[in-house]
Order: sequence, then structure tokens, then C-alpha cells
Amino acid sequence: MSRGKKLLGLLMAVGLSVGMSVTPVLAETTSILDEITAEETTEDFAEDTEYYPARSTNLNCGNVKIQKVNSGELAIYGLTQCHKKCSKVYLSLFLERKVNGGYSTYKVWEFTGKNVTSLSRTIDVIVPSGTYYRVRGYHAASNDGLKESASTLTQGIMIK
Repeated sequence: MSRGKKLLGLLMAVGLSVGMSVTPVLAETTSILDEITAEETTEDFAEDTEYYPARSTNLNCGNVKIQKVNSGELAIYGLTQCHKKCSKVYLSLFLERKVNGGYSTYKVWEFTGKNVTSLSRTIDVIVPSGTYYRVRGYHAASNDGLKESASTLTQGIMIK
């Protein structure tokens, strides 16, 4: 055998043995989905209801919902429910967005009703994708100088 063929055979043998002993290492990627906490859900829908104490005079409960409509759109809903007709009913909805690991207010809507037993609103919102969104609600009812209030907060849902 010629010296060139022996050298080529030796290089191929070394190359194969080194190649077979190398274990590939995959880089770990971190995604916002990996960072899910108790504040978030993997569902496309979240809801919270807060009932005011049974001995309340005006306010019965408050409810908020958030739902993914598509990749860049949310539907949010809020309800303030009273035990009876109240002179003034309040509903505030705060859409919160998760940025740098914490939630902050992204948009706010405030509604009032006069001489009603409930107040509700549904709002469709176009939002940037790639993060979590949640809804915080403020619910109140007043009558004859007595104002009762409650707050609600959904888990965050991912908009991809």
C-alpha cells in the first residue's frame, strides 16, 4: 500500500471515531411561554367573579372576562350587578399587559349607569402579540350616600 493511502485511511479512522464520540448539545431557548406563573393560564379564556358580602345593601357582585379572538385581538367583558336599582353604578375595566416580567395598565375604560340594577360592557381590542394580557375590574354601586365596591382580576392569557 502506498504511503498516501495509509495516511488517508488513518485520517478517516480518526475522523470517524471522533465524529461518533461527539454528542450534540442543543442550545436551550427561553420563551415567554416557559415563564408561565400562577398569574397566567395556558387557556385562551380567563374569568374572575367577586361577590360582595351577603349583608351588603347595594352591590351583589362584579365579573370580568378576557378571551382571545385571534392572534391580535381580545374580547373583554365586565359586569357590575346590584341587589336592587341603584342611583349610580360603576364599572371600570383595566386591560393590563405583561412587560419585562410584570403587569402594567395598557388601556382603561370607565362606565357609569344611573338608576339601574346592573351595568355591563363587552369590548373588542386589537393588541400587539407576543405577551400576556389580563383584565382588572372595579365595580361599585351607590344609593342614598352608601357606596360599596369590589375588584376583580383575571389570569393572563397569551396572545401569540
